[in-house]
Amino acid sequence: MFTTNPFTPLTVFVSPGAMQGYIVLMVLAVVIGTLFDLFHEKKLKFFLQDRQRAKAAAKRQLNAAAMAAIVSRTIVTDIATFGEFCNRSRRISHALMFYGFVLYLATTLTMIFVYPDDMRVPAAFPLLWNIGVLMTLFGGYWFFFFLRVNVVHDGHPAWRLVRADLFIVTLLASLTFALLFELAAILENTAATMVFASLYIFFTTLLCISVPWSKFAHMFYKPIAAFQRRVEEADGSSDLPAPTTEGDRRCPLSHT
Repeated sequence: MFTTNPFTPLTVFVSPGAMQGYIVLMVLAVVIGTLFDLFHEKKLKFFLQDRQRAKAAAKRQLNAAAMAAIVSRTIVTDIATFGEFCNRSRRISHALMFYGFVLYLATTLTMIFVYPDDMRVPAAFPLLWNIGVLMTLFGGYWFFFFLRVNVVHDGHPAWRLVRADLFIVTLLASLTFALLFELAAILENTAATMVFASLYIFFTTLLCISVPWSKFAHMFYKPIAAFQRRVEEADGSSDLPAPTTEGDRRCPLSHT
């Protein structure tokens, strides 16, 4: 249990080649959706204009060592540990979602493209797939019900949905039905397996094709924005107030 390829039951309905083709289409959908969001919303134009402004306003020239240090701090603080969030719970929930989703995605690609035959897949991959799914669901449901701004600070009910919730809702639905699909297959319930597999594919497709209208693309933008912010702080071109806390901390101790 949980050590066999969870996608093997799908081969009863579709071939491994069809599953691989579906994955390629979903990757293309994410890429195209991100590019559409980048150009249609004029985000690239805004970024380039802001970069030109920052260069003109720079008070000092940064050498290679300084840039390398900024890259390191961006990776460690802003990307790896989600330092943009002052609230510790939000940081942990986002870390669980991010690392869980990366683990789920990596093992999914491995099992579908490298080990389409269940007899050859090492047990570690299905196990890690389930761990990734559970990490994402735990962090995601924690965020959805207890940490969303409109729920915690604005007092709206947890089930009130807005456009900004499209990404988290489709992500949670996709992985929830992925887990239910696997459980139904383990119990050898053919009808439930087909239903949950169909819902899994539906919400996965919706997750990937809704990129222009969801926060999916923000995962690609945030590291760039964080790096640019640190560069502007270092070369003196930032028009934002300087951090009031010591060192590299941007959050009051009471919020971390």
